[in-house]
Amino acid sequence: MLKQDVDIRKTGADLKTHKWSALKIVWILWIILLLPDCLHAQALNNDLSALTQIRQGLTSKRVSSYDRSGGTDDFIKIGNNEKKVIFNVEGAGIINHIWITMAPDPAALSRNDILIRMYWDGKEYPSVAAPIGPFFGQGWNEAYDYNALPLSASAVQGRAMVSYFNMPFEKGARIEIENQSGRNIDAFYYYIDYTAMEKLPPHTGRFHSWYNRQLMGASKKEGENEWGILGKSGYNKTGQDNYVIADIKGQGQFVGVNYYVQSPTPMWYGEGDDMIYIDGAKEPTLHGTGTEDYFNTAWCPKTKFSNAYYGYPRVNDAIGWMGRTHLYRFHINDPLFFNSSFRFTIEHGHNNVLTLDLASVAYWYQSEAAPVAAIPDKEGRKPKPLINIGDIHRWRNEWRKNKGNDPGLWGNEQ
Repeated sequence: MLKQDVDIRKTGADLKTHKWSALKIVWILWIILLLPDCLHAQALNNDLSALTQIRQGLTSKRVSSYDRSGGTDDFIKIGNNEKKVIFNVEGAGIINHIWITMAPDPAALSRNDILIRMYWDGKEYPSVAAPIGPFFGQGWNEAYDYNALPLSASAVQGRAMVSYFNMPFEKGARIEIENQSGRNIDAFYYYIDYTAMEKLPPHTGRFHSWYNRQLMGASKKEGENEWGILGKSGYNKTGQDNYVIADIKGQGQFVGVNYYVQSPTPMWYGEGDDMIYIDGAKEPTLHGTGTEDYFNTAWCPKTKFSNAYYGYPRVNDAIGWMGRTHLYRFHINDPLFFNSSFRFTIEHGHNNVLTLDLASVAYWYQSEAAPVAAIPDKEGRKPKPLINIGDIHRWRNEWRKNKGNDPGLWGNEQ
């Protein structure tokens, strides 16, 4: 082999070595340059860290009931059957906080008959329609503490109603209160805080909410045959006669529900399955195993508790499960996505065998502001009275008469 050939090969090897060395240097420099950004992004992967970021083009604004005269009458009055617009702004923004309280207290002023409606982007129809009490987690015109991540009702006795739901709008927003309570609202206090901006980020949905309430009757075929105590239980594969929590047309994501159950019987109300139909499905896309299971509990709970995402802030205090129970669940980390439609139903007892007075407020986002269905009128929102010990004793008296009033009757005879 000639020395010249050896030198050429050696020179080629040296060039390859230099190329690899150069590539290594480039990769090292690339990693050094990117590492701070990677560490920076990683450090910001939580809500508290996000507060460190200074964002451009945003302005914090507020509409409230403060006394324009400089005095301390920081409220408005709303007459009976009066509608009052409490928020009306133009442009783009995101409502991020609402606080409301009012007087007199619920014993004199029904929160079930004061309606809140929200309109986005100049639409003439509301995308939010609900009684103000149930919307903020206060069922049956009762007042009690309620503590979830997006909604709460706080001291004293749940009379301060709070929302942290983000409510975006591109072409203005309007919030209206209607008083159907039968008396004047002597004092209505509120904050509505929002972030104004030139334009919403792409693909930002619009907030929606809808109230429903319905007295669900027992099965005509089976009677109130829960747990099969009256005979063999039937089957429900179609979801027919289920209670409807939401029936939505369009694209978006479902993010939660406040669910209010009133039972006239001590029997456990929660065997009913959740059945959710997505994008026109004829059979449930999401089929659950029972009411308490959907609300992340188990074994027929009867204990008050509150979690950021789910809870039982109000439970019945009568025999068995007779009375009123408030359940909630928010899909913050697990929204339910749909492209064309979303129908959320739930059984009232297995195979819909129980008589239950049910109400609910559903919450979701859609790709654009859409109308919600009309909510029940004042009479249709009126909850059934609570069953008391007198009612139970009258039932016993009728049962005894049907059994011939034998002095030895105890109560468990067939």
